[in-house]
Amino acid sequence: MNPLAKKLNRDIKASNSIVYDILSKKGREMFYPSHGILAQAAEAKGKKINATIGIALEENGEILCLDSISSNVNLPKNEVFNYVPSYGKINLRKKWQELIFKKNPSLKGEKISLPVVTNAITHGLSMCGYLFLNKGDEVIIPSPFWGNYRFIFDNAYGSKIVNFPIFDSGRFNVEGLKKILNKRGRKKVLLLNFPNNPTGYTPLEEDIPKIVKTIKTAAQNGKKIVVLIDDAYFGLIYENNVYKESIFSELCKVHKNVLAVKIDGVTKEDYAWGLRVGFVSYGIKSGNDKLYSALADKTGGAVRGNISNAPNISQSLVLSSFKDSKYNSQKAKKYAILKKRANKVKQILKKHPEYRDEFEALPFNSGYFMCIVLKNHDPEKIRNILLDKYDTGTIAFPGLLRVAFSATPYNLLEELFENIYHACKKN
Repeated sequence: MNPLAKKLNRDIKASNSIVYDILSKKGREMFYPSHGILAQAAEAKGKKINATIGIALEENGEILCLDSISSNVNLPKNEVFNYVPSYGKINLRKKWQELIFKKNPSLKGEKISLPVVTNAITHGLSMCGYLFLNKGDEVIIPSPFWGNYRFIFDNAYGSKIVNFPIFDSGRFNVEGLKKILNKRGRKKVLLLNFPNNPTGYTPLEEDIPKIVKTIKTAAQNGKKIVVLIDDAYFGLIYENNVYKESIFSELCKVHKNVLAVKIDGVTKEDYAWGLRVGFVSYGIKSGNDKLYSALADKTGGAVRGNISNAPNISQSLVLSSFKDSKYNSQKAKKYAILKKRANKVKQILKKHPEYRDEFEALPFNSGYFMCIVLKNHDPEKIRNILLDKYDTGTIAFPGLLRVAFSATPYNLLEELFENIYHACKKN
């Protein structure tokens, strides 16, 4: 094992040996290559002659680039074409941490890691798979769930997704979580995704303490738990009694046996899907700087060995947006569009009780999506009828159709559900 990896492991063990225990074999072996090329390049920075880094410069020292590209971007060339650290731009990491605290007041006074930048949330989840999953490890995920989780975890790392129904009588299935957490095995990897994809559901404020207590009790009983918190749709809450913070706020301080990992980004939150900017942040009860620095080094090393670094231009654009005085008002306007559509869907379903002869809506209160349970219909068959005869696209899940109201104009929502109803009636 590389000496740098050994040092990080010693730091982690000294701070919290449970965190070391839940690392995968690859995770224990991972380190950030702070010696070698990167260190030598850093030592040469600012020298009159710097023949270290693999970029090209003009004779005057400016970045050598094509005008046909640079002329289309209103950013300094160094903010577009140059490499950035595998951890991400330091100002962006600090700003995102600041925003995490601002959006989650319950975190006040807590110590969490400085976020590491990833190439959006899918990449962040994959890096977590690298660090925490050995072949055969189980990943607990409420069902239904985003199908890409299988691709990210099972296909890439040889893990096995196990699930429990997300709903029990229209509320989050706390008992289901309790049963699956307390099955045999000390190490547990749990993934929570609120607002949930595909259901568009976030637990109610009164249910969050029950979820947290369930996880805490399992930890008190000797379970070593890493909770991967996929916050892709964070902040998109449309009802007053719904929990509005990230559950990371509670889980990062719940027990020394529970490592909370927040995977988030601007993709859905800030309507910047193609920029591919995500973050991974860590929190655990009594976590200290040495532990968080070691975890960041391992995460940065995983990024370095995978994609080298997330794009400079995307990080620069995001950071510029955060500094814009109109950022908050612009974001509020886009949120209002989605909330209006979500409310319209509820109105449509309430106005048409006859729809319940063919399908029922699952609870939804947030995010981009909602789901309907079809009665005596094959979702794939209905999906194809909608495509062929009604000029309408939906996503088929086992027993469900997922509807993205986020992508459906307000004035087409009535037609959308009417099409689904008629497709079912004629099936």
